[in-house]
Amino acid sequence: MTAAAGQEEQLWSRCAGCASLLYRKRLRRNLDVCPECGEHSRLGAPERLRQLVDPGSLRLLPDRLPEADPLDFVDVLPYPHRLTAARAATGLPEAVVCGVATIGEHPAALAVMDFRFLGGSLGTAVGELITRTAERALDDRVPLILVTASGGARMQEGALSLMQMATVSQAIAALREAGLLTVSVLTDPTYGGVAASFATNTDLVLAESGARMGFAGPRVIRQVTGRALPEGFQTADFLLRHGQVDMVVQRRSLRGRLAALLAAARAGRPARTPVPRQEPARDHERLADAVPPAAADGGPPPEVVDAWDTVRTARHPGRPTTLDYLDSVFDGFVELHGDRLGGDCPAIVGGIARLAGRHVMVIGHQKGHTTADLVARNFGMASPAGHRKALRLMRLAARLGLPVVTLVDTPGADPGISAEEQGQAAAIAENILTLTVLPIPVVTVITGEGGSGGALALGVADRVLMLQHAVYSVISPEGCAAILWPDRSAAPQAARALRLTAPDLCRLGVVDEIVPEPAAAAHDDPAETARRLRAALLTNLVPLLDVPPAMLVRLRRQRFRRFGATRAGSTQVGAR
Repeated sequence: MTAAAGQEEQLWSRCAGCASLLYRKRLRRNLDVCPECGEHSRLGAPERLRQLVDPGSLRLLPDRLPEADPLDFVDVLPYPHRLTAARAATGLPEAVVCGVATIGEHPAALAVMDFRFLGGSLGTAVGELITRTAERALDDRVPLILVTASGGARMQEGALSLMQMATVSQAIAALREAGLLTVSVLTDPTYGGVAASFATNTDLVLAESGARMGFAGPRVIRQVTGRALPEGFQTADFLLRHGQVDMVVQRRSLRGRLAALLAAARAGRPARTPVPRQEPARDHERLADAVPPAAADGGPPPEVVDAWDTVRTARHPGRPTTLDYLDSVFDGFVELHGDRLGGDCPAIVGGIARLAGRHVMVIGHQKGHTTADLVARNFGMASPAGHRKALRLMRLAARLGLPVVTLVDTPGADPGISAEEQGQAAAIAENILTLTVLPIPVVTVITGEGGSGGALALGVADRVLMLQHAVYSVISPEGCAAILWPDRSAAPQAARALRLTAPDLCRLGVVDEIVPEPAAAAHDDPAETARRLRAALLTNLVPLLDVPPAMLVRLRRQRFRRFGATRAGSTQVGAR
């Protein structure tokens, strides 16, 4: 191709919607919206900010963080090589650009994601930068605007990327408590862990025309259900019809609409002098004194087992379920049903029980042992009704002053069409946000599979325990292999790269304690497993009972706040 031909090609652009050949300058003047069919082209974060904020008002926030490759992850390429390539291609250090600016002369803090950078994936650096932006909004007493574009959590950072869903959500919770407006603008595409956390748990959710949003992507849904998707599935108009967004906005109107919302928030809340946040380190020391570390169980250290073997053990159909543990670990269980909105998901069971004479609220995923049980319980994959049932029971526990124990065993949340129609992402996001502010002790046990956002919806806790042969991951090994390797046969390799075993997650600080299993695994001796789990629960729960509620919430927030890029860079798991 000659230089002249290359220059000519850059002057024109073909619309992805109607295939019209468009003069590039005309397209840019129209904010990268096709004048023929209205197709909204994807924007990089710098261009998005240029369109939204008042000229000359943007002040970028620091974006240089320590290099983090917490898992030493390698698929067909080492993770650091992928980061280097993304930085060279985009000119950005990470998948989000953050700053403070004015829109229509109204101040706001903004975090704008960029899909060009590794699919806008949510890693520890992205989570840290968005959290810092939310904290800046809290300091300055200004609204927070999040512009999302993401395929979900970043696989190469494993469970630490999953933790960012909780870290950012609790920062949004702090803004909610302070009475500061939070707004998310969904752009194309917004999926996975981003959709199931901060993209949908803000005060207002706007969708740009042409945006798509959901918990599971269309390809995954088609593979799981074997069904064709309805026309317009997961599009902005679909979301509006199903009550999942406040409004759909054309790009040319977005800046004006945000300015109007900021003006209303400013009118309703007089300006206040910024207040400094508490020094995290000092606060952490006080909280650490309040809750002593849990004592060890005294069992032998868990042996090192291949990660893929652990995955297969965690999925064993004979492994004890939540209902088994409710019968063997707890006493007097009274099951409570329904989300009070029209559904009672069988994949989530919950109710009031006693643990060594203390009343507790127990909520857990239920799989089953037989094929019929598994099908009836949807293999432990909760629908939005299941997550809302869990939410109702958590809030009831808070009103009654009962500690919450959650038992996690799910391959992930229900990826079906009806789940998306009923707001799966928002249901998970609300659970995560609520758990960050629940003023009662919460202890989570990963008993089998801990899969992605479906697991985290019950996993934001003061103490996280994990059975020896359980797994906890941002994505299934098969899913990871299908995306990053040439084929799904690389699932064993992906399982090792994801660092999803209990010893790995203890070293990363995601899990506090491993509960040793008897003999080969829990299904070999369920009675002994129950005894050990009961002892571990009491050891971890009892110290939390005397902690004042406000301090308990602060400690929980400290726990998840530490999963940022700085922490990830200092907790690497060496390759085995």
